[in-house]
Amino acid sequence: MKIEKGGFLSIEQLQDQYLSNAKKTGRSENTQSISFDNVLKQKLLKSEGSPAALKFSKHAASRLADRNIMLTDGQMERLSDGARKADEKGIQDSLVIVDELAFIVNIPNKTVITAMDQAETNENIFTNIDGAVIM
Repeated sequence: MKIEKGGFLSIEQLQDQYLSNAKKTGRSENTQSISFDNVLKQKLLKSEGSPAALKFSKHAASRLADRNIMLTDGQMERLSDGARKADEKGIQDSLVIVDELAFIVNIPNKTVITAMDQAETNENIFTNIDGAVIM
């Protein structure tokens, strides 16, 4: 293969080089015919099915750490389930109550914005939400 003065290969030269290497290694362009849409759907199904799909904002994580609140797997699963139910109802920012813990969850981003325990919820006033789920 001859490289011209500028030192760059043309698209045709790269294509020829790639295709000849693929033939040598036994790989072909169409080894599997999986569309991008199918791959995306599979990834979304995997992420939606796991409790880890819910993220915690820096603020929520520090709230939990400051108050020594440790979520059990069961509580985390119920929190994720509550967020899923809120999503089904079209809620954008939801209050999700699990046991004695209250979480404000941004549903479209699947992010816990803040977390409170029973001691902090004495006033029982929650603002900037458009729905609530009690688990």
